Amino acid sequence: MHGIVRSAARYIASISLFPDWIGRISPRSLRADLFAGLTGASLVLPQGVAFAAIAGLPPEYGFYTAMITPVVSALTGSSWHAVSGPTTAISVLVFGALAGTHAPGSPEFIANAILLALLVGIIQLALGLARLGALVDFVSHSVMTGFVTGAAILIALSQMDKALGIDLPRPDDLGAYVSGLARGIGMADWRAVTITGAAFGAGLAVKAFRPTWPNYLIALFLATLLSLGMGGAETGLATIGRIDGVVPEFSFPQISIGAVQDLSSSAMAIAIVGLLEAMSVSRAIALKSGQMIDGNREFVGQGLSNIVGSLFRCYPGSASFTRSGVNYDSGAATPLSALFAAIFLFLILLFVAPLFAYVPISAMAGVILLVALRLIDLREIRHILTTSKPEAAIALVTFGSALLLDLEFAIYAGVLLSLGLFLNQTAHPFVGVGAPDPSTPTRMFKNAESNNLPECPQLMISRLDGPLYFGSVEHIRRQFRRFEQDRPQQKHMIFIVKGVGEIDMPGADLLIEEAKRRHGRGGSFHLQTKTPKTISKLARFKVMKALTKEHIHLSKRDAIAEVLPLLDPKVCANCEHRVFQECSAVGVGKGKL
Repeated sequence: MHGIVRSAARYIASISLFPDWIGRISPRSLRADLFAGLTGASLVLPQGVAFAAIAGLPPEYGFYTAMITPVVSALTGSSWHAVSGPTTAISVLVFGALAGTHAPGSPEFIANAILLALLVGIIQLALGLARLGALVDFVSHSVMTGFVTGAAILIALSQMDKALGIDLPRPDDLGAYVSGLARGIGMADWRAVTITGAAFGAGLAVKAFRPTWPNYLIALFLATLLSLGMGGAETGLATIGRIDGVVPEFSFPQISIGAVQDLSSSAMAIAIVGLLEAMSVSRAIALKSGQMIDGNREFVGQGLSNIVGSLFRCYPGSASFTRSGVNYDSGAATPLSALFAAIFLFLILLFVAPLFAYVPISAMAGVILLVALRLIDLREIRHILTTSKPEAAIALVTFGSALLLDLEFAIYAGVLLSLGLFLNQTAHPFVGVGAPDPSTPTRMFKNAESNNLPECPQLMISRLDGPLYFGSVEHIRRQFRRFEQDRPQQKHMIFIVKGVGEIDMPGADLLIEEAKRRHGRGGSFHLQTKTPKTISKLARFKVMKALTKEHIHLSKRDAIAEVLPLLDPKVCANCEHRVFQECSAVGVGKGKL
């Protein structure tokens, strides 16, 4: 146990104290990082308020998360350009995990949101230290597409009460929500609707005509001016209110056994989504920058950022698609840009935080509706639905679960379905029957059935494309039995395992079993492979000893030459097909080569 702890400590120290980007720092890179940091700070200023509102938290907690988590993840993670902090998907999950038991914004709600950050960070750190960074490769991208689309619709619905100035039920009960909306829409406050529309329209226009400008910030500013022209808070328009505590203070999360038990399932779901977001963002930017991403280190960086963040009153965060993309496009050269962004955000907040007292909640609703709209990627949805039925099923199940059941359950449903389809695919590898094609110069072996090629009456050549392991054994065994029934005269088999990615003990036992069955029927069973790894495994699992070396071959030619003398010469003499070149040495027969 002590050895594991020491190894983990050394690993954390190594990635923290010796980042691989130190050598990239230069006066030029510092200027680029400073500019990118200033751009990022202006972008995250309205996002911090919006994402905190989505999570059901006061605005300052969005700022804490935007200042602490990106610094830690930048110094300990893998990506040079990914920027962590509050994100839409994580904020929605935090709200869904806590809103059912605590009033949003209440001290209990806030305390549990901070505890969630600690639990999420521990889970992510444990996965990183266990070198499980490759796990995200087995979760389909369609899971995130379905989840984010469902979350975007829920986010939009959750802002309709603020946009219309009416009371509505929570959108997780769609039936009650729709009926409440139908009853209350006629009582909408025209001022709230106007301000929401102004913020939404301004944000869209700035994005369309000046994409490099901070559209959220400009939208909030213009909508606030419009609100003040209508009389502002003095006429009853609800505002965000004054933000005083913009300095993140050190404080241990409130931990209790009951709270940990209640939040553990939600923490796992948030950890999964956070890691999927972080890896997706890092890899997408790495395709442009050419950087190699270390998945394990990225897991560790995300875990440490959430653990440290929980000590400064942050709620869970992850890498942001928007801020990371802007960071890279702004010319960031090293992770110092995230550090500069946090410093600039802090300095800006010292001056502008009091001004949020004038920002109407309906303006923030318009900005959040913009955020929700940008989350829906119609091009990606269309691509999934028209390209792959399994991926479409994964996306639709995740989307439906998010919209109709529960966001947390949607993640589990999507991940489990994704893994289930993957395992089902590996459990049903292709087992085909091949034959040489006489129309090709080298008599290339092709699938006999699909190419309508004649087969040898006594010898079948089968090939396995996929893994031979415990999950695929039953499928391959059923194929062997079908061969016995459909081809009773083909008692001899050459089984090609060249394309096998893995063989385990149950798979090796199946090969020995099939050899015994064919030997009992008066035939023989031969293996052909060229992979040294496969040959060593065959030896370790006693397959070579059971089959003997005479039945294991490095090429099809050697295997065929070994089997031909075992065939019934009477059948060969009257064969009309003469499938193999070697058949010319076996009698005259009626056929041609």
